[in-house]
Amino acid sequence: MSLKMSIEELREFMADVFPQVDDAFEVTELAPNVITVRMKISDRHLRPGGTVSGPSMFLLADCAYYLATLAMIGPKALAVTTNCSIDFLRKPAPGDMFAKARVLKLGKMLSVGDVLLFSEGVSEPVARASLTYSIPPVK
Repeated sequence: MSLKMSIEELREFMADVFPQVDDAFEVTELAPNVITVRMKISDRHLRPGGTVSGPSMFLLADCAYYLATLAMIGPKALAVTTNCSIDFLRKPAPGDMFAKARVLKLGKMLSVGDVLLFSEGVSEPVARASLTYSIPPVK
């Protein structure tokens, strides 16, 4: 299956539909079923102890998988998370984070995949998420 949206189209879509988080993310790589997204970490993403908070890592995983799904199905704002499970593997560094998302199965109604989260400059993942998105029906 081929891509339905480019990096630039994804950026424009997020700026239009989700301006509240648009400036937090940058798509750095895109291929069929695979995307890499950078999250710019600031003080608001840190928890006591100087590490990136769990809710911030969840936001990155969820948005990265949303973008991976949209890249494959086109601009459908009402694609929504129906399930997400996240395992926190190690303490992330307080710098930028990367999400590497993979669409494992794309059907007519569901998109199922996984996301690995990395701290900048660290080779081992800091978290792993499994996600399912509901795809809106074609009318």
